[in-house]
Amino acid sequence: MLYCTAMLLFVAVLPLPYAYYMFLRVVVFFVCSYYAVAWNKKNKEKEAPAWVWGLGGLALLFNPFFPAHLTREIWMFFNIVGGVFLLKVAGWKDH
Repeated sequence: MLYCTAMLLFVAVLPLPYAYYMFLRVVVFFVCSYYAVAWNKKNKEKEAPAWVWGLGGLALLFNPFFPAHLTREIWMFFNIVGGVFLLKVAGWKDH
């Protein structure tokens, strides 16, 4: 799921219909939330590593319920950085 979500984020730098970006918000929110919560459930006694907090931050940024209204250029930056981050998280073994 992380690889697919990263791909969706990279595709989002293209000029696409608004519906795609709304779909992207939902996907990124639920995927990042799922992995952050799943890690915390599995490792209750451990302190959450930085990447779990990063997933939570991405989930908040892309949440579809209280959307952040940013410029297209800023969203392009977050799409690329978020995609790279998700690829790195997918490559780590302790998730």
